[in-house]
Amino acid sequence: MTVIVCGGGAAGMIAAGTAAETADKVILIEKNDALGKKLRITGKGRCNITNACEIEDMIGMYPVNGKFLYSALYTFTNDSIVELLESYGVKTKVERGGRVFPVSDDARDVVSAMRKYALKSNVKLIKDEVKSIITSNGEIKGVKTANGEYMADRVILCNGGASYPQTGSDGSGYRMAEKVGHTVIKPTPSLVPLCTAEKWCKDIMGLSLKNVEVTAFNSNNKKLYSGFGEMLFTHFGVSGPLILSLSAHIKKDLEKGVSIKIDLKPALSEEQLDARILRDFENQKNKHIINSLDALLPKKLIPVVIELAEIQPHKAVCEITREERKRLLGVLKGLKLNITGFRPLSEAIITSGGIKTSEINSSTMESKIVKGLYFAGEIIDVDGYTGGFNLQVAWSTGYLAGLSAGNKT
Repeated sequence: MTVIVCGGGAAGMIAAGTAAETADKVILIEKNDALGKKLRITGKGRCNITNACEIEDMIGMYPVNGKFLYSALYTFTNDSIVELLESYGVKTKVERGGRVFPVSDDARDVVSAMRKYALKSNVKLIKDEVKSIITSNGEIKGVKTANGEYMADRVILCNGGASYPQTGSDGSGYRMAEKVGHTVIKPTPSLVPLCTAEKWCKDIMGLSLKNVEVTAFNSNNKKLYSGFGEMLFTHFGVSGPLILSLSAHIKKDLEKGVSIKIDLKPALSEEQLDARILRDFENQKNKHIINSLDALLPKKLIPVVIELAEIQPHKAVCEITREERKRLLGVLKGLKLNITGFRPLSEAIITSGGIKTSEINSSTMESKIVKGLYFAGEIIDVDGYTGGFNLQVAWSTGYLAGLSAGNKT
């Protein structure tokens, strides 16, 4: 029996290696010069392999179709990928928020291990581009590539989504699936930086804030999301881990208007922060306000905060009124930004949307429309938050698809 795996990313490599355990022959087709191109740049090149949380908790980390992943996540767990990588010499460590990384902090080690796992003796790696799926009477027969045709009993589509197109995730898998009858939920960016109406973000671009709390609200002032962590100001607005996670929660409300409030001092209550400001003011009462907040804020942010609090920057601290201090406190506990949109899909970490999950058997990853066609990874309409959850989708669905496709019964 022959299995073709289309795409040599995280899902494709694990699917090929797993299918090869039982199939007679596996053909892994990848259009890039090397396998795992996108995997090499994940986690800023460190590769956030998975998350160490319990599987039941993990299912809750996928805002879109999390329950669809139940079988896949239990068949090949977060512990399973750690054990697999360690069997190839890649030791791992757990960091803040349960994020799992290689001890080496080098994504290339993960790619190297997965390449070895994928390229078993009965796996043939072909550099080519799959153009379409060949079917007959609702059954898989093979694939057509840029350079010819390859026949097979089973085909696994692991072509990725439409984010980071420079890595090969160009949405081609969606088009191939649509041609054989599948429904594709329109791809939109998820885990993506946000554009803001406020232009002052550009003035402080490059400034990173740690240990802040960001809360998103819709146009009716209903809370959409609140998270704690790190963020970054950019020339277009805001980015960073906290913002990327937040972006997954605001898609439905963005058209009507979404704002965010940044609590710059979440560890302090308003009363505690006010007391802290009063102490600082007492020690620096003869200074201008613009020169008195260094202990409280990063230097770049001070002029912005003072302007938003409507205080004259060269006003002496001893002349600051109670009302002005209250406004300053309000900005520090709720620095507001109005979100105007997402950055382009090409800048998103992952794609939201993809092959409709109701058309896939969640126990096997096989198409309910075309016999012998399987799906794995980001091509499926599932997406999770940052923290290793999206890579776990690739590992789990890739393994399950490979296991099912390689089964000769």
